[in-house]
Amino acid sequence: MFIQTESTPNPATLKFLPGLAVLEMGTADFPSAEASAKSPLAKRIFAVNGVTGVFFGTDFVTVTKADGIDWQHIKPAILGAIMEHFQSGQPVIEGEQAAAHMASDGPDGDIINQIKELLDTRVRPAVAQDGGDITFHGFDRGVVYLHMKGACAGCPSSTLTLKMGIENLLRHYIPEVTEVRPVAA
Repeated sequence: MFIQTESTPNPATLKFLPGLAVLEMGTADFPSAEASAKSPLAKRIFAVNGVTGVFFGTDFVTVTKADGIDWQHIKPAILGAIMEHFQSGQPVIEGEQAAAHMASDGPDGDIINQIKELLDTRVRPAVAQDGGDITFHGFDRGVVYLHMKGACAGCPSSTLTLKMGIENLLRHYIPEVTEVRPVAA
């Protein structure tokens, strides 16, 4: 098994490409070791000293490291953990996978569906290329609240991505949107 790595816009996050499916669909975010209870793969990666976050896409794993830790010191152990996992035959995630976006209905249901559609077709594929994900959290009085996940969480350019990219896109297509804000996971 040969695992490729790619840098991301977030210097604390590295993207690992194992060359096979990680998830059948969607994404999974593990912002802490405690959150990885249902994922044998995430648990293995968190066992590497210095790992602070793990994120899965359909064909990649992004890993976030602590400040002060050098990639060259932990990258071989992470590669080993990923390789060990895929050779073990264990599932990546045990049980059901949660939905990507928060559920929503009510008076703003049509607007929210438009927001989710634009996120799914225009935003999420682009940020997945950088090892991250952005999901809908809420809409209130013109403000869209989004979760930044994987490489997007804590990325120095995430504010620019939100304000100049996503906010402009949503405001262009949906006049009711006035602002986009991140929420903590």
